[in-house]
Order: sequence, then structure tokens, then C-alpha cells
Amino acid sequence: MRTGITPGQDSDYTGYDLVMADNLPQPAVLVADRGYESDKIREDIESHNALPMIPMRKNRKVRKAADMTIHTLRNMVERCFNKLKNSRRLATRHDKTADSFLGFIDLACISLWLRHLST
Repeated sequence: MRTGITPGQDSDYTGYDLVMADNLPQPAVLVADRGYESDKIREDIESHNALPMIPMRKNRKVRKAADMTIHTLRNMVERCFNKLKNSRRLATRHDKTADSFLGFIDLACISLWLRHLST
């Protein structure tokens, strides 16, 4: 898992390079929301022999199809974010430093993972 912080007013796709820069295994499919829909990201994903499952923005002139059955798997990620936001400390970001905030994100993810293993 890779987490990072970007300024709140930045668009989602500015964090793409931060997340994909690690030596993590390359995905076969990248499922993302419309915030990550840009030509640069699509080209980068396709250059790594992966399939981008990103819905097109409504103002796009050239449309590309996205398999919405695969895209519905994104719901699992959204539910995970919802469970993380049940922690008030994450939802309101009371931490003063980025390091302590990211550390608490890691602790909350470990807690969710352990809860998942026990069921």
C-alpha cells in the first residue's frame, strides 16, 4: 500500500506519479474515477501493458469505452475509504504534521486488515 498527501485544492491526477513511482508490481488493470482521466495517465498505463478502466469525462470529444463491470470493483475501494473515515481523526484531519497523519492512516489500515482476517 502506498499513501501520500497532496494539497486539497489539487486535482486527483497530480497524485498519480506519487503513487505509481514506487517499485510496486505493475497492475494489469487500473480502475480509477474521472479525477484520473487524462491523456498522460492513459498513455502511461498503456505503456506498462495495463488496461485503464477510467470513465471518460463528459466534455471529451473522442470517447473511449470502459468496461463498467470491472469499474464497479472500484466500489470496494470506496467502501474502504468509508470505513477509514469512520475514524474521526482521519475524517477531520486533526493531526498537525503530515507524518503523524500518514502514520495514523497506516494504523487504521492495519486495524481494518486485522478485522478482515478475523472474519
